[in-house]
Amino acid sequence: MAVLAHLRIPASTFELGQILDMTEGASIKLETLVPVGEKAVPFFSVHGTVAPAFEKNVRAHESVTSITEVSAHDDSILYALDWEVGADTFFRTIAETEATILSATGGPDSWEFELRFTTYESLEAFREHCSERSVPVEVERIYNPSRPETGPFYGLTQPQREALLRAVEGGYYSIPRGLSTKDLAEEFDISDQAVTERLRRAILTLVDNSLVAAMEAESEIEE
Repeated sequence: MAVLAHLRIPASTFELGQILDMTEGASIKLETLVPVGEKAVPFFSVHGTVAPAFEKNVRAHESVTSITEVSAHDDSILYALDWEVGADTFFRTIAETEATILSATGGPDSWEFELRFTTYESLEAFREHCSERSVPVEVERIYNPSRPETGPFYGLTQPQREALLRAVEGGYYSIPRGLSTKDLAEEFDISDQAVTERLRRAILTLVDNSLVAAMEAESEIEE
């Protein structure tokens, strides 16, 4: 089943981030990335105040063939960058795990990416490769694309998450039980019945938005 991952990476730790070195008050949005043989041509828009030497510094980078201003509107400039992507370990890892870049935004300190992976195993392979290659990627959120409205917590409300986590960590589902519904009720200052109902709804929601959603997605693929 496909999975979406939102991640963050320091701008100084991957080549494109180093090439597109931004000043305070400016940001970059990757519009699209077009592969051309061993190269990749990113179209990106720069928002805010661009340093006068920005284009010159980008053009001077050894892996950049050219940078072209495509259009300008208000405080936004659209560029096309002819760039040899092979030297960028981060982008090479994305390609090797067959991930798709859905969005990317960058600033002076860090970039945020949203990637689509074909399977959870591909995402784990991506994380392992990044670790092995000393690429400091921080995966902040993981989504189920078949039900993106559920967010990173599979549709669970904060009270449901807190109750379910405490029940699991406290041994409510262990044999013998480490916690009772009475214990949980006292901790959350609600009734025994409310605790039971909160856990029941949490489990139903979690299963529906994880296992059921995964089976539905798998059935769609098979069809």
